[in-house]
Amino acid sequence: MSDLVTGEAVVLDLQTAKLPSRALAIVLDLLVEFAALFVFSLMMSVALADIDTAALAATMLGMTVFFLVALPVMIETLTHGRSLGKAALGLRVVRTDGGPVRFRHSLVRGLVGFFEVIAITGAPAVITSALNSDGKRLGDIFAGTVVIRERTPGVGGPASPLPPVHPQLLHDMGRELVAMDLSAVPEPLWLAIRQLLGRIGQLEPSVTFRMSTGLADDLATRIGNPVPQGLHPAAYLGVVLTERQRREWLRVQQQFARQQFAAPVPVQAPAPHPVATPGGVPHRVLGLPAAPAPTDPGAAAPAAPSFTKPPQPAAPTPPTPETGFAPPA
Repeated sequence: MSDLVTGEAVVLDLQTAKLPSRALAIVLDLLVEFAALFVFSLMMSVALADIDTAALAATMLGMTVFFLVALPVMIETLTHGRSLGKAALGLRVVRTDGGPVRFRHSLVRGLVGFFEVIAITGAPAVITSALNSDGKRLGDIFAGTVVIRERTPGVGGPASPLPPVHPQLLHDMGRELVAMDLSAVPEPLWLAIRQLLGRIGQLEPSVTFRMSTGLADDLATRIGNPVPQGLHPAAYLGVVLTERQRREWLRVQQQFARQQFAAPVPVQAPAPHPVATPGGVPHRVLGLPAAPAPTDPGAAAPAAPSFTKPPQPAAPTPPTPETGFAPPA
């Protein structure tokens, strides 16, 4: 067994493949690849008998690279780490964190494997795989991958990660969730449960069943509620985790409501009013400077501004009765 650790610090107890099984899988793959290369090379030599020798050699070199490097990389990428030999022996290539391999991982394994397995007759691969605790060859070390066993004798599991659950079973369990005491469950266990449920689609069914069984037993021991009969351990973990998230959401809502109710209401200061003149007109309207505030309570108030009355025109002089002539004004 190898304790592979994911990026979220979750330990995956997967059984890695050792040198004998890996060597047999590689031999099967090479037999198929060389057989296909021989058949196509024979066909190309007959079909292209009239072409130049250099062109024929370039064509043969291209076919060799295609069948021994490109084709294995394509098959391993499309099948997520299962070549013909590995599928026959129940092996699969995965990343060191337990996830499926991508094109870059398969490309590195294919290029390094061509030199260490074919060009140097497999001596570096045999020595490295025999000395490594996980049975890795140089291609696995450079690509960050490992070969694991998918079919382990004595380890059974359901055909799919999460089989369908009867609604009545979930309904009966839902009534017990309200009375569960989840305070005894440590945070690292919740983290492991969340990471396992988030990676169900990337793990093998047997691995999912084995890991979820261990986590479900630990969780059931802490909360005092055993896993119901007929319920998948991963489904049990999902139901309990959903109940915890519901309680956390209610607690956050209640805390937010209390904060909103206890928050003081801000009081806005009134806007300053303009100082009015004795006539009732603000200083800023008349264009006059504002009256300064008295600093001494006993000081006299400033005198009001004085206004000069304009002169009135003189009344016209009435005409004299003797002559009837009125002097000009």
